Amino acid sequence: MRVCSSPVNWRRGRGHEVNTTPLLPLRCEGLCFRAGDLTLLNDVNFTLEAGGITAVLGPNGAGKTLLLKLCHGLLLPTTGRLQWQHTPTDLRARQAMVFQKPVLLRRSVAANIEFALKVRGLASDERSRRTRDMLARTGLAALAERPARVLSGGEQQRLALARAWAGNPEILFLDEPAANLDPAAARTVEELITTIAASGSKVVIATHDLAQVRRIAQDVLFLHRGRVLGQGSVRGFFECPPNETAAAFLRGELYW
Repeated sequence: MRVCSSPVNWRRGRGHEVNTTPLLPLRCEGLCFRAGDLTLLNDVNFTLEAGGITAVLGPNGAGKTLLLKLCHGLLLPTTGRLQWQHTPTDLRARQAMVFQKPVLLRRSVAANIEFALKVRGLASDERSRRTRDMLARTGLAALAERPARVLSGGEQQRLALARAWAGNPEILFLDEPAANLDPAAARTVEELITTIAASGSKVVIATHDLAQVRRIAQDVLFLHRGRVLGQGSVRGFFECPPNETAAAFLRGELYW
């Protein structure tokens, strides 16, 4: 399945164009997150620039999902701060997050997308237009009236991405979006992620899949035991790891 790669030109609001100051870059300064006596993230510092796909890479348990939740605002850091270039009143509406296991409503495929747009306050005709567009772009048009929860794993992940993309997010956080998918479904999801990034959304993807990072990402944020141990281009990370911990991870020798 080939996804449409033409750019999305929607603007926020009830069918009207709205000029907005960009959210990015996002600067994370001294982030720490504690759960009881456990420090799960410790003194995390990095900057996310606009454009492209950033892979948050690291072994299981490194803190990747937790970091995405903090950046998206689902959790608050214990200490430290997240500094957007511009912090509007509709900050949450200008970003989106898709989880490893999609959370879908007990509605049809089309109704899942349209409901998300209704929550954002879009007018009925604009919701219908965007829903049709998203179904076509993600190869789900033929499944529009099917109950969302009976879709295959790959189809559910595409629907979750379509629902997020429909809101035209400036930044999209993805938590292991191709995990547990067969190779064909994973490839389709990766193609869709690349298309979303090409449309103008910054994509941040948490993964431990080295091959996936090579295929779709432009830069890497390497996380281990709750700390950022490296950030740079994909090519630089693989050809010249920033430290021995990263090198051991690439060799498959790094464990929690």
